[in-house]
Amino acid sequence: MGNADLRDIAHIEDVAFGDFSGVVAVDAHNWLYRYLTTTVKFTSERRYTTADGEEVANLIGIVQGLPKFFDNDLTPVFVFDGGVTDLKDDEVAKRRAARADAEERRKAAEERGDAAEAARLEARTQRLTDTIHETSREVLRLLDVPVVEAPAEGEAQCAYMNRVGDADFSGSEDYDTMLFGGPRTLRQLTSKGDPELMDLDRTLADHDITREQLVDVAMLCGTDFNEGVRGIGPKTALTAVKEHGDLFAVLDARGAEMANAERVREFFHSPPVTDDYAFDTAISPDVDAARAYVVDEWEVDPDEVERGFERIEEALTQTGLDDWT
Repeated sequence: MGNADLRDIAHIEDVAFGDFSGVVAVDAHNWLYRYLTTTVKFTSERRYTTADGEEVANLIGIVQGLPKFFDNDLTPVFVFDGGVTDLKDDEVAKRRAARADAEERRKAAEERGDAAEAARLEARTQRLTDTIHETSREVLRLLDVPVVEAPAEGEAQCAYMNRVGDADFSGSEDYDTMLFGGPRTLRQLTSKGDPELMDLDRTLADHDITREQLVDVAMLCGTDFNEGVRGIGPKTALTAVKEHGDLFAVLDARGAEMANAERVREFFHSPPVTDDYAFDTAISPDVDAARAYVVDEWEVDPDEVERGFERIEEALTQTGLDDWT
């Protein structure tokens, strides 16, 4: 989920899609999960469930979500997570427990006939299943949207690609892309309207700190990889790091301890990433094949995806394939 506390100190501004263009390295799990939960919350399950009971709400989300990039001169490159580091075991366990709790509450809501509450809680139980992984990659392949497989955290790979210039932006709702060194992150890509731009260098300049100190601030608040220090929020953490210099000096001054502090800190500074990827930004979607895959093979209600496919075709018509670069 990333460290939402960082919003209080991150340099974030509203921007208009028309003000920029280029390649966006999209945190695929983050992007998919947001569209998946929205689809489940607001769409009847019969519209995305096959006769065999397989749920592929992700396909509706992908087809409805991709036109936002194509309509705005952006080429998405979807970066999928690799192996989960053991540093994230506690966070994964918390999320699993939260889903289990939501499932129990969903059942109770159904029993008392509260359809709206049941739908809201159903969205909270979602996870990216093997079927969702498989079908997401395949429909992206048919639409010629580039995919990169990260060795570990997808947002770390996005940040790396942004940092070395292979992507103009990272695309994620998380704030970890900034901690992993991503210069510019586009947020709100799954929301209506224009996005937000989160700028690493301007964040550091605003507070006269280094990226290393920004990581220390985040760790004091708590991240997906470590528990923070009780009673410390982002502004207190920022003041403490600037006063004492770094994370460990702050911990010493407070008589506090932090498990795995060295490992987590190093993970943010040098995460597992790869440069073993190549992609062509001049994409050529096979819309007919993608439509057949989604509607015929996976039995998604055509009314849920047809407008998305039409928008993709309209983008092809308006820009021409040679301009999709």
